[in-house]
Amino acid sequence: MTGNVFQSEKIIRLRHLGRSFMTDPREAVRLVPEGLASYFEHAVDYDIDKGWEPRLHEWLGAPWPCPELERGQELWESTGEELEAHGLSFGRHTYGQYSDADAALGRAVWCVVLHLHPAVVVETGVARGITSRVVLEALEHNGEGHLWSVDLPHPFEPGIRAQTGVAVPPDRRSRWSYVEGSSRRRLPPLLRRLGRVDVFVHDSLHTARNTRFEMECVGRVLTPGGVMLVDDISTHQGFDDWTRRTAGTRRLICPSADSEGLFGIVDMCPGARPTAPS
Repeated sequence: MTGNVFQSEKIIRLRHLGRSFMTDPREAVRLVPEGLASYFEHAVDYDIDKGWEPRLHEWLGAPWPCPELERGQELWESTGEELEAHGLSFGRHTYGQYSDADAALGRAVWCVVLHLHPAVVVETGVARGITSRVVLEALEHNGEGHLWSVDLPHPFEPGIRAQTGVAVPPDRRSRWSYVEGSSRRRLPPLLRRLGRVDVFVHDSLHTARNTRFEMECVGRVLTPGGVMLVDDISTHQGFDDWTRRTAGTRRLICPSADSEGLFGIVDMCPGARPTAPS
């Protein structure tokens, strides 16, 4: 990505920040440092793990090829069809300027939750709830576990807030707790209350500062063998910074299905030493 593109994105972020003050001043104040810090972001030249799926299953102690991938693909397709039946688009840049989760990330989340059998799953960012739906269907298949989703409804386009979580049907909400607000405000007290996290999915504000903050917070309570899945790591250094600073972790750099971005996966090995939140 060229420097001009990065500069344009930063200008757009500042414009959105101004609009958010009109929508939710309390949360907008928390976005100011993110807007300022974004001027110091830079892309990382990652070595992409093209064989990330078999490697992930090796981490999970699960067979490859995965016998559950077909079921996951059917879920992905049916979820898209349900959204379209409601007159909603599905994919990149269809939720305001934001995007629904990518299919590759969806496969990763599906397999991690199915094979790891987590009791506690936490995600940041919901939008239409595509990833939330994948997690909840996997938990239902396992017959155990609960999902807590920390989400600030679209701060820049209030008109689409009604779409929040629309992909999650009523019969899948018994294992779901929706926590409204920014991760800066809501994530720390939630983690103190839960005391542990087995799987974490970051899909909220994709700045280096916010990504590091969330990974640092969750890293302190992530169980040995726990997994983090971090979306949209290609435009900033947050994921790279945290994984390089944290001893005892393994990481995978994964291409999105449409090749437009990258997401990262972190495995917390026993004895890992997370940093304190900043």
